[in-house]
Amino acid sequence: MADCCSICLNILRDPVTIPCGHSYCIKCYLYRENDKGIYRCPQCGQTFIPSPVLNRNTKFAELEENLKKTRLQATPPDHHYAGPEYVDCDSCTGRKLKAFKSCLVCLASYCEIHLQPHYDVAPLKKHKLVQASTKLQEKICSHHDKLLEIYCLTDEQCICYLCMLDEHKGHDTVSAASAWTEKQKHLLEEHQKFQLRIKEKEEKIQELRNALDSLKHSAQAAVEDSERIFTELIHSFRKRHSELKELIRAQEKAEVSRAEGLLEQLEQEVSEMRRRDVELKQLSHTEDNIHFLQNFQSLSVAHGSEYLLNITIYPNICFEHVKKSISELN
Repeated sequence: MADCCSICLNILRDPVTIPCGHSYCIKCYLYRENDKGIYRCPQCGQTFIPSPVLNRNTKFAELEENLKKTRLQATPPDHHYAGPEYVDCDSCTGRKLKAFKSCLVCLASYCEIHLQPHYDVAPLKKHKLVQASTKLQEKICSHHDKLLEIYCLTDEQCICYLCMLDEHKGHDTVSAASAWTEKQKHLLEEHQKFQLRIKEKEEKIQELRNALDSLKHSAQAAVEDSERIFTELIHSFRKRHSELKELIRAQEKAEVSRAEGLLEQLEQEVSEMRRRDVELKQLSHTEDNIHFLQNFQSLSVAHGSEYLLNITIYPNICFEHVKKSISELN
C-alpha cells in the first residue's frame, strides 16, 4: 500500500525512502536492521551492503502533517465510525472510521481522510477505487495475485491477464467491464420477465381472493336466508299446531258435551224404565182384575227416546283423519 508502511501497515510516520524507492517509517526500518550488515527491502527484496542512506520522504512527510492537522481540526461524529454493518478503514488506529472506498491495487479500504493520498499523490491516482467492500480478495486472481479484469466467455469466469496467456489461452475473452454491461442487459431482461410473471401471479392471487370472498359472501347469504325461512316455517308450524290443538279441543269439548247429555238422558230413562219394570212385575202378581186392567194400559206404553239405541260411538277413531293428515305432513 503506497501510502502505508508495509511493516506496521499504518500511515507512514517520519517516512524515509531507501535507494530502491520504497518508503517506511524510520522506526520500523531501523528495527528490522540485522547484525550481519546485510539489509533487505521488505517489499522488493533488494539487498544493501552496508546499510543504505535513509532519505527523508518530504512528500509523505507533508501528507502526514496534513492528516494530523485534519484530525485536529475536526473530530468525526459518531455516525462516521464503523459499526458491524460497515467496512472498517484499514489505516485507522484505535476506533476505526467507516471506509469510503476500497483500492483494488492496495487491497485495502480507506475512510475519507486516509483516502486523500489517492487523490493527491500521482502514483496513487492511477489505482482503481471501488465502493468500500470486505470482499477485496475475491477480486484478485488466486493463481497470479493480479486483478481480475477479464471475463472468459468460454469458461464463464473472471480471470487476470496472466490467466489469459496461460490456461485460458485461445479462449474467447472480453473485458470484465464489457461482460458486466452485457450481463446487465440479460439481467434486465430477466428482471422484466420476473416482473411480468409476478404481476400475472398477483393478478391470479387477486382473482382467487375475489372468488373466495364471493364464495364466503354467498355461503353467508345462504345461511342467513335458510335461517330466516326456517324461522318463519317454525313460527308457522307452531301457529298451525296451536290452531290445530285448539280445533281438536273444541271438537272434543262439543262431542263430549253432546255425549254426556245423551249419557245423562239414557241413565235417566234407564232409571225410569227400571221403576216401571218393578211396577209391571208387581202388577203381574195382582189378582184384582179391575185394578190390573185399569193400570195395565198406562204401564205397558213404551217411554223414552228409542232412537238413542241406534247411536254408535267409536272412541278410538274419532280423530283418525287428523292423525293421518299430520303423518302425511311429517
